Amino acid sequence: MGDDIFDEECDYLFKAVVIGDSGVGKSNLISRFTKDEFRIDSKPTIGVEFGYKNIKVRDKLIKAQIWDTAGQERAITSSYYRGALGAMLVYDITRLSTFVNIKKWLHELREFGNEDMVIILVANKSDLSHSREVEKEEGKVFAEKEGLCFMETSALQNLNVEEAFLQMITIIHDIISQKSLEDKMNGPKLNLTNGKEIHIADEVTATKQVNCCSR
Repeated sequence: MGDDIFDEECDYLFKAVVIGDSGVGKSNLISRFTKDEFRIDSKPTIGVEFGYKNIKVRDKLIKAQIWDTAGQERAITSSYYRGALGAMLVYDITRLSTFVNIKKWLHELREFGNEDMVIILVANKSDLSHSREVEKEEGKVFAEKEGLCFMETSALQNLNVEEAFLQMITIIHDIISQKSLEDKMNGPKLNLTNGKEIHIADEVTATKQVNCCSR
């Protein structure tokens, strides 16, 4: 993923993770967002993969680094979450078990991830509403209870996919913008091939002022 990662100079590199059970559509969400592609015959992810996309937020160019995993407990380690400023929790609206397991993923995320991580709950495969096992209201109620953003998406129909990622990335940017110049750049630096230094923000310590839309 992300063959053009060095095409433009960026102000920030934001790492975000996409987690959830196998088969909920994590890889296709990432592929749709980063490359505008969808594969009907998408094979299960083995290990960890990631893609990139450059996004303009306010007056800053942000390189979003989106990490994908196999969706199995043994594939997830604390190192996967390290440095992540955002997370997308994904379930499949046609499989109730994937929604039930969101609690497990959220617990793990809060155990290993940054305590100020921006989290969005994504109900994927909204194009299969005729086979729905999880009502939209159930997802919204859970998200509100846990303080998460919420959105229903369809990677197949490209519905709300970019909006979900942009919402997460914009909130991250806004939180970091609240910090002092000294604090908001407190991570290691990545030197790109063109010599431009961008900073990986490893922590977000500012108080979150989050306005999440639910769709």
